[in-house]
Amino acid sequence: MLKIENIDVSIQSVQVLRGLSLQMSTGSMVGLIGRNGAGKSTTLRSIMGHLPLSSGSISFEGQDLAALPRHARAALGIGYMPEDRGLVPELTVEENILVPLWAMKVADTTPRLEFVYHVLPELKEMRDRRALLLSGGQQKLVALARALTIGQKLLLLDEPFEGVAPALSARLSEVISGLHGGSISVLIAQSELNHSKNLLDAEVVIERGANVPS
Repeated sequence: MLKIENIDVSIQSVQVLRGLSLQMSTGSMVGLIGRNGAGKSTTLRSIMGHLPLSSGSISFEGQDLAALPRHARAALGIGYMPEDRGLVPELTVEENILVPLWAMKVADTTPRLEFVYHVLPELKEMRDRRALLLSGGQQKLVALARALTIGQKLLLLDEPFEGVAPALSARLSEVISGLHGGSISVLIAQSELNHSKNLLDAEVVIERGANVPS
C-alpha cells in the first residue's frame, strides 16, 4: 500500500536521502531504524509532502503522492505523529485531537473522536486540560490520538518512545501493539528497537540516507 522507490531528498541544498526504498503492505507494522541524523524524520516528512523529492517516487495505494498537494495526504487516511509532538499548547487535549478534522472540514467528528477515546480512554478523562499542562509522555499520547483521528489507513510515528517515562512508554507500546494485525499500517521511525522489536513485521535500516542491506 506504501511504496517508496529510490528517493533523493535535499534540505537547503544538503542531500539527506540517497536512493532510499521501502515497501509496506496493508495492516503491516514496519520499523525504519537508524541513528540520529540517518534520515528517518526526513523520510516521514517526505511521505507527508513537507519536503519535495529530488528524484524517485512515493505511491500510496497506487496513487502518486508527489502529484498531490500536502494537505491532501491526510484526506487519504495518512496520520503523522512528529517527534516533537507538534501540539498547540493553549488548546485543550480534545481540541488538539480535533485540529486535523477541523482542517479537513469534517462535518461530524463524533465517530473519530469516539474511536480515539476507545483506544486511549485515559485521554477522555483529561479532555479539557490544556496541552501545556501535560507531561511529555501525556503529550505523546495526545499526538498519537491526533494522528489516529485521520490515520485510518497509515500511521507514521516518529520516535514515539523517545524521552518518555517508562510507564507511559509501556502504555504507548501497548496502544501501538493493539493496532497490529488490523486494517491500519504503521511505520515507526526509531533509533532503537527496545519497545517495538516484537511488534514489527519487518525492519528497514537506514544509514546516511540510504538502505543498509540486510
